[in-house]
Amino acid sequence: MKQILVACIALCMAFSVSALTYDLPEDGSRLLGGNQWHRVQKGETIALIAERYGVGFLAVMAANKGVDPFLPEEDTELLIPTQILLPDVERKGVVVNLAELRLYYFRPNSTEVDVLPIGIGRIGRETPEMSTYISQKREQPTWTPTQNIRNEYAAKGIILPPVVQAGPENPLGEYALRLAYGNGEYLIHGTNKEFGVGLRVSSGCIRLFPDDIEYLFSQVNLKTPVRIINQSIKHSLEPSGEFLLEVHQPLNRSEEEVTQATSLQLSRDDIKFITQSGVDSSVVNQALKNQQGIALSVGEKQG
Repeated sequence: MKQILVACIALCMAFSVSALTYDLPEDGSRLLGGNQWHRVQKGETIALIAERYGVGFLAVMAANKGVDPFLPEEDTELLIPTQILLPDVERKGVVVNLAELRLYYFRPNSTEVDVLPIGIGRIGRETPEMSTYISQKREQPTWTPTQNIRNEYAAKGIILPPVVQAGPENPLGEYALRLAYGNGEYLIHGTNKEFGVGLRVSSGCIRLFPDDIEYLFSQVNLKTPVRIINQSIKHSLEPSGEFLLEVHQPLNRSEEEVTQATSLQLSRDDIKFITQSGVDSSVVNQALKNQQGIALSVGEKQG
């Protein structure tokens, strides 16, 4: 079996600023778009390339193992993972898949979905899984850091005020969507530090590129449902009979795990999929090992 490596397919995909907009597949398919290739130019970094294509930094790194993130070799061909499987969830409202570091916005009364790269909570400050909704929309938000966050900054020699006013020093950026979960402490917001998009660096909130949050802010309404999931493994039996599998590296839960191979937790549904007739176990095992976040063909339905 070979990987699905389709260069520059535009039939199902159109670019906005950083987000990607796809036509929703029909007939039971879960496959979106096509992969692309990028030839590294002098002076480019992975972060700049990732932003240009509307994907996350770690997504590009996972798809291109061993590439230097800061000084990728000139003329290196990079696989840009813009062909993806939809997560196994209702196609409604905002869906965040933490394992992918992607946000899906299913446009109401539309056959399109926007896919945006995101930053999420770091180890020890994880973004929780949840089913909730948008409870508040704030333009030019202020930031009220918790005492724990103020203590963290103080340890670095930075004294935060009780309230950080809107402006270039505000880490929430220019737009914020508050989630109803818990005490309302979790936000989907912009950022004044764009390198954090596509990484696990926040205190639990979800970060978007400034243009992406501006777009999302303009589209969603109060009470828009939000589902935050953690699906490292996605799979699909396509209408053509092809079996597709997409495996992402699971989120580390401790600093110790960062230096170790992160084990995948296979669900009963995952096991049922990869053990059925027609699935090539050798390709599956390689995908589970490599965890590249790429939709791979792993076989064809028999009969």
